[in-house]
Amino acid sequence: MSATTRPFWIALGAVSIAFHLWLIFSGLVPNLVSRPIHMALALPWALIFVAKTRAQKISGIVLTLIGLIACGWIVANHQTLGDQYGFLMGNSQIMLAAALLLIVLEMARRAIGWPLPTVAAIALLYALFGQHIPGEFGHAGLPVESMLGTLTIAEGGLWGSLTGVSVNIVAIFVIFGAVLNGGEAGQGFMNVAGAAAGRLKGGAAKVSVVSSALFGSISGSASANVASTGAITLPAMTKLGYPKRLAAAVEAVASSGGQIMPPLMGAGAFVMVELTGKPYVDIMVAAILPAVLYFLAVWVGINAFAMRYDLPGVPNEDRPNLRSVVITSAFFLVPFTILLWGMFGGGYTPQYAACLALLAGAALLLLDADLTVDLLRSKQRFADVCLNAGRQVAMIGSIILCASIVIGVLGLTGLGVKITSLLISGSGGMLWPALLLTALACLILGMEVPTTAAYVICVSVAGPALIELGLEPLQAHLFVFWFALLSTITPPVCGAVFIAAGMVEENWLKVAGTAMALGIGLYIVPLAMIANSTLIELGSDPVWAIIAGLKVAVGLTAISYGLIAPRPVWQRIGMVALGGAVIFAAGV
Repeated sequence: MSATTRPFWIALGAVSIAFHLWLIFSGLVPNLVSRPIHMALALPWALIFVAKTRAQKISGIVLTLIGLIACGWIVANHQTLGDQYGFLMGNSQIMLAAALLLIVLEMARRAIGWPLPTVAAIALLYALFGQHIPGEFGHAGLPVESMLGTLTIAEGGLWGSLTGVSVNIVAIFVIFGAVLNGGEAGQGFMNVAGAAAGRLKGGAAKVSVVSSALFGSISGSASANVASTGAITLPAMTKLGYPKRLAAAVEAVASSGGQIMPPLMGAGAFVMVELTGKPYVDIMVAAILPAVLYFLAVWVGINAFAMRYDLPGVPNEDRPNLRSVVITSAFFLVPFTILLWGMFGGGYTPQYAACLALLAGAALLLLDADLTVDLLRSKQRFADVCLNAGRQVAMIGSIILCASIVIGVLGLTGLGVKITSLLISGSGGMLWPALLLTALACLILGMEVPTTAAYVICVSVAGPALIELGLEPLQAHLFVFWFALLSTITPPVCGAVFIAAGMVEENWLKVAGTAMALGIGLYIVPLAMIANSTLIELGSDPVWAIIAGLKVAVGLTAISYGLIAPRPVWQRIGMVALGGAVIFAAGV
């Protein structure tokens, strides 16, 4: 982005913010209007902004213009298209539909790489030619006009419920996160973490855990979390003599937990609202205890590492003073309080509550930590918010639009039902083998696609099987969502580990091994949610949920110490076995 094009991108980001805010307050807007406009606003960011060469820029401009024409045509004709019931009429409509699908594939490819658009392209080929596949995995054949039409001019496929979540909910929370990140909230997270944990043994690592949990809750991205909080916490840890592999592992593991940390969590949580039919508040409450247990395991792991190494706390002179903590914490506490009040006290929808919190956060962009106003600085902050919000909304929109192709094909061809049957038969009709197969599928898919996409695709094919085998829908969805996060710290592809290892110049395999030991909760807690079903029932059965949480906490503590603490091998094996027995003994 050059200085000459920067004003254009700022303006485009501002238009995107204004459009998504307007949707919240405008009442009912037809889906074939709001969702194509959402894609149209994402097109320049996904196809031009990310261009690295002249050829990519020129092709991006051409594709953007074609995409804008196609989206504009759907918006202009949304009423008459409803009468076609997803059936294309004429070659011109077929060409337009094909162009839309190809452009979505290219948007996703430029935004996140080849894997997800490759899966979507294979799904499209299956829909077109699957009738030639022998056996139960073939299908009867779909007319091209019907197949492409359902995906592009009806409220399914590109404009289905997943895209609706991106338009109406995810975008607002992404903008909210960009507003908080644009001001002093990030420093507030660091100051609260430093004051709460800095003086403890291993305090610098614990500051990373607390700050990453807070920051990750609004960023929803492990990689973004590592890059932002890690820029502060990693130098602090290495300066105090922490082993580089441990410092990087702490940051990678703590940052990965942001997507499962209420109140915001990641984009996948909002998709879960649509797929389960559960209110967001219910999902958030259900996720609280598992998230706390995850960070407890990290905390315990740091204590265990402190038995191996001298892990000093943050020096007094580097810890924030009380005044700084109180003032900077207000920059995130005020918007968070408004958000939680809106959802729990005011009874508003999550997106409306987020709008109110967002407006409060925007007002706080005028102030700095000294409570002074600098209009030039504030102007720069608002410009950064527009850039970051526009880019992030477009990236998530590109992912969800591409994933919507896969979901649309699964529904059109019945492939989802067939895979579900295969999963049930492959597991012998038993729940735990099916869970392990699902976890493996999440890990493999999550290696190359973002958490949200991995969760959506896995839960679409495995979720019905798990539910049929006895799980509650929310239980099944949370299980898949957690395992979709595995690839952030699990080799061979572990994005958070790669970034953290690069920042401290350490071998990534050493970092990954340490991260897997520290992040053992990411592997065990979702299994514990199955063995102790009341763990996610904090809202409806708080007493038994807390008892289940304490039981799992004891087991996780034993396992963490067994894996990490410098004990004789037989003691370590015994502690791991004891911890597993406590967690998976007859559920509470």
